[in-house]
Amino acid sequence: MKKKPIKLNPLQKRTLALLQLLAQSPESSIPDADTGEVTVAYLPNPHGDHVHIGAYVVSAKDVSGFSNEAVWRALDRKGLIRSGFPVQATLTVAGLGYETGLQDQFEHSNH
Repeated sequence: MKKKPIKLNPLQKRTLALLQLLAQSPESSIPDADTGEVTVAYLPNPHGDHVHIGAYVVSAKDVSGFSNEAVWRALDRKGLIRSGFPVQATLTVAGLGYETGLQDQFEHSNH
């Protein structure tokens, strides 16, 4: 039997994609070698109309899910993160592997 894909709305999907980017950055994440999970312990604050996430520059409006507790609860309920709203989120193995399809929408920075 084929497993049903986890459905996310656009804001949930975008927030998860940004958390995945943060999970790849040693400045913002703490990997757990035993579980394969990664805790994002630093959420960047927008300055002006954008925010820097690793090598990416992201529009400030795209990070609105970071301050939306309902988004975090939904991702937690679906098993993609363990919420520590609003301070940190632990991405589960499922959350780290979830294909959001949004990675190419973020602009690389040379900073």
